[in-house]
Amino acid sequence: MDAPVPDMGGLAFLPAEKVKAVPLRHPGRWVAAGLVALVAAGVAFVLTTTPGFHWDIVFNFFTDRRIINGLYLTLLLTAVAMAIGIVLGIVLAVMRLSPNPIVSGAAWVYIWFFRGTPVLVQILLWYNVASLFPNITLGIPFTTVFTHLDANTLIAPLTAGILALGLNEGAYMAEIVRAGIISVASGQTEAAQALGMTRLQIMRRIVLPQAMRVIIPPTGNETISMLKTSSLVSVIAVTELLYSAQLIYAVNFRTIPLLLTASVWYLICTSVLTAGQFYVERRYARGSSRELPLTPLQRLRRLLIPTHSTPSTAALLPSGRDRR
Repeated sequence: MDAPVPDMGGLAFLPAEKVKAVPLRHPGRWVAAGLVALVAAGVAFVLTTTPGFHWDIVFNFFTDRRIINGLYLTLLLTAVAMAIGIVLGIVLAVMRLSPNPIVSGAAWVYIWFFRGTPVLVQILLWYNVASLFPNITLGIPFTTVFTHLDANTLIAPLTAGILALGLNEGAYMAEIVRAGIISVASGQTEAAQALGMTRLQIMRRIVLPQAMRVIIPPTGNETISMLKTSSLVSVIAVTELLYSAQLIYAVNFRTIPLLLTASVWYLICTSVLTAGQFYVERRYARGSSRELPLTPLQRLRRLLIPTHSTPSTAALLPSGRDRR
């Protein structure tokens, strides 16, 4: 028998009562999951039973020396081009935000040109730049000439590919960095100026660290895109991953298996980059999110070992007849 409830200023409180929580039904989710599973099973059946894929040949060439060398060159192209693009993008973004109209206008023209022309055209232009400038002269304009360089020797196919990809990426990174910079509240800059900090110090110590939360996600996407875009340099005979596969199937005529080999390697590399992007974003989200997103390991643990929260009770609720 429940103990008597004391009178609390005219409010009577009921004893705690257990509430039976009934989970909400979601039949639509199960139907959608069943359809997705059916489609996935059909795709898996086609991939495993169609003889034209020749998975034995795919796995045979998966670790071939020529494929591995092409993969190494693809990763090198991606890393160097992204390094050039990030550094150039930061410089261009700062120039775009400069109060000097000439500096801002020069950055705008650069971004306008490289965003407005296809990257494949830029690769071909750099590859054929020797026909426009056979000799590249280094020195002080209109005065002293230090040296003459042969353009064909200086700008090899690999160099042309790096220049085209890096300079093109710089235009896109400039807009990404600019978006991150203008996302920081202007009061941060005003407070730093009141402390006597220079414009460079404000950008390096105050603005950019806070802007990284906005800059990191699209930069990760650009890195993944750069990994795939690097395959375009195959048109100028740079032996990256795709061109290495093309050289092999031009001899043995196993076109589909070699293209699948290259595709699997691209999928592996993009998956690694995606995982890295997730953890970098998670690190920079610590100051802006109350709860960090779960890591893949935490999601797997929650899926395998579900945790049930204790249902709420209706304890200490004022009764209807004594409610005033």
